[in-house]
Amino acid sequence: MARLSLVGASTVLSLMGALDPAQAHGDAKGHGLMPNTKGALGPELTIYRSASCGCCTQWGAHIAAAGFRIEDQIREDMNLVKQQRGVRSELASCHTAVVEGYVIEGHVPASAIQRLLAERPNIRGLAVPGMPVGSPGMEVKGVQAESYEVLAIEHDGSSSVFARY
Repeated sequence: MARLSLVGASTVLSLMGALDPAQAHGDAKGHGLMPNTKGALGPELTIYRSASCGCCTQWGAHIAAAGFRIEDQIREDMNLVKQQRGVRSELASCHTAVVEGYVIEGHVPASAIQRLLAERPNIRGLAVPGMPVGSPGMEVKGVQAESYEVLAIEHDGSSSVFARY
């Protein structure tokens, strides 16, 4: 599974390299902005991300479309954010979010977050390690989505499969 994610991330990064940098990662004038969710009625996700990450804002659009409210936090110390939230490096992705006390690491589908909030398991949160092609925010036109797992992060730092996509 980890090898597939690395291959997927390599594919996406290769494809992004062929794009203009503003298209690949966004900027404060365009793709770098999170959607406005002030009118949304769903739970609020605080999303921690770097300013230039386009896939983070694409994931934010997926989250917003599911009715979540977004509190956007631009940070340049993402490793510290992950460390403070108990996200081991093996589980890391590009952005980290928090919703109702749960950490959400990476390109976790809104449906998995909705299930998490409905079931309220005694875990730290959910993670989609790496950047699997086809996960929310990582869709690439003309490239087949890879299967991936959403992992439950236990309080002791271990993980187990929460869902498969």
